[in-house]
Amino acid sequence: MEIFNLNATDGWDGEEERERFGFKDWWVGAKVGGELLGASMYEITPGKNLWPYHTHHANEEWVVVLRGRPTLRTAEGERELVEGDVACFPRGAEGAHQLRNDTAEPARVLMLSSLVSPDLIEYLDSGKLAATDAKGKRLFRAKAGEPAEYWEGEE
Repeated sequence: MEIFNLNATDGWDGEEERERFGFKDWWVGAKVGGELLGASMYEITPGKNLWPYHTHHANEEWVVVLRGRPTLRTAEGERELVEGDVACFPRGAEGAHQLRNDTAEPARVLMLSSLVSPDLIEYLDSGKLAATDAKGKRLFRAKAGEPAEYWEGEE
C-alpha cells in the first residue's frame, strides 16, 4: 500500500504558469495506486486561475479546500471557499466549475474525480470540446463547429 501526505511541500509532478493560469500539481491518485477514483492536489498561484471554466459529461468531480480561500465559479455565480469546504460538480452543464485564487497566498485544493472513460469535456467560455477514449487518452481538443450529418463523408 502506498501512502501520500497532503502536507508535502517538495517534488511536485507538474507546474503551469501562464498569464491567467498558474498552479503546481501532484497526481495523488496515481501515487497511491488508485484505479477507480482519481485525485490531484493543486497549489493555485496567487492571482491566477486553476484551469478554464469547464464541465465533464462522464465524470463527477469534487473539490476539498486544504489551505487558503479560493474563489469557486459555477453556473450559479461565484463564492469564496474556506479551508475544509467540499463541493461536488455533477456531470453535465450543472457541474461547470473553475477555481481562482484572488488572495496573496497560495491556495491548496484536492480534486477528486470518478475515472469514467470515455469522457467529453466542454470548455464553456471558449467553445472548445475535448474527448478521451476508453483508456483516458485524449482523442481530440477542438472548437465546436458546424454540425455534420451522420452519413456525410461516408458515401
